Amino acid sequence: MDNKKRTVIQALAALIQNADFRGFFHPGVSQAATKQVCVPGLNCYSCPSAVGACPIGSLQNSLSSWSFKFPYYIVGLLIFFGVLLGRAVCGFLCPFGFIQDLLHKIPFFKKIKNFRADRYLRFIKYAVLIIFVIVLPLCVKLTPFFCKYICPSGTLAGILLAFSDTGLFRLFGSMFMWKACVLGIIVLASVLIYRPFCKYLCPLGALYALFNKIALVQMKTDETKCTSCKACFRACDMCVDPSVNPNSAECIRCGKCISACPENAIKYCFVSKKSKVISDK
Repeated sequence: MDNKKRTVIQALAALIQNADFRGFFHPGVSQAATKQVCVPGLNCYSCPSAVGACPIGSLQNSLSSWSFKFPYYIVGLLIFFGVLLGRAVCGFLCPFGFIQDLLHKIPFFKKIKNFRADRYLRFIKYAVLIIFVIVLPLCVKLTPFFCKYICPSGTLAGILLAFSDTGLFRLFGSMFMWKACVLGIIVLASVLIYRPFCKYLCPLGALYALFNKIALVQMKTDETKCTSCKACFRACDMCVDPSVNPNSAECIRCGKCISACPENAIKYCFVSKKSKVISDK
């Protein structure tokens, strides 16, 4: 897919998920009825313009509540998005993913595409999902650990909320400073490394990654056309080789490999047993 078209889709998705601009003129977090619905990407409930709830925040709140009830709606919705799109949510619909893409466009004398520890650091997001999103909220009531200690989207939302209600600045303490440092590191890293939060820390990305190989929307490489020239691998900022594993858990379906392939061997498609493709190894 053309990168400009994807940017337009990302911008529209971010705008739709943050279309309630009244929040910037009325202090406090919006309690609109739409906030009961989870959006597919990482978009904080507390953002002044948010029209929906973050699925990760909603899951934590449900797991850490005093009267625990299994969050069928939230889990069902996450499974639905995962089975339908997989990590295409990350590539097209996640507002914080879009922010990272914009940050990476900032010129710098040397971008870091790959390094020795990269493949190992990518497992951290699964640990974040298990420990900070599931285990700790279950063990400590009323404490959404990922939102409280890590989530950069929540920190950004807090800053925007404070600008809409300047009195909130007086309430910022050591916890906010910690979160601001985390956000700052991710922002700086995003200039150098493509989507570092998505690669290493995002629990939502980790969850959707589990569905990449079975999602309805997939990447397919035609074995009758592929010459293994590796142009697709060189073009991929997530360091995925579509000629070997087109539906890697790390693939965000951005489509750069499709544009880079000189043989037009790679395409988006729905799962089809009749398609003659290179199978994931």
